Amino acid sequence: QVQLRESGGGSVQSGNSLRLSCIDSGRSFARDAMGWFRQGVGKEREFVAAIGRLSRGEMPTWYSDSVKGRFTISRDNAMNTLYLQMDNLKPDDSAVYYCATALGMSGIPSAGEFRHWGQGTQVTVSS
Repeated sequence: QVQLRESGGGSVQSGNSLRLSCIDSGRSFARDAMGWFRQGVGKEREFVAAIGRLSRGEMPTWYSDSVKGRFTISRDNAMNTLYLQMDNLKPDDSAVYYCATALGMSGIPSAGEFRHWGQGTQVTVSS
């Protein structure tokens, strides 16, 4: 059974950075595509970033326009851990951030293909 646990959230001022982590207890982490989503108060869930599995020496990544150039997604397959480095944070980035996995999928899945979710970690950015 896949269990995802996020950490690293907190309260920061605008312009600062945070790094989120997500530990995956599943046995197939290296073979799975992973992603980060967020949901702010009164907002719909937003697909923020994704990273595919290593294939032919490449590991694809994808970012929403709202975070491109500020956030970096990465993974450590040896540690079964997914990361989201968030730089130059803005108040609009305030949300609960969730990691998710698309089991056994290569490439970058669509948002609807992520089926397993963590409990989330709160990020609050003040101006």
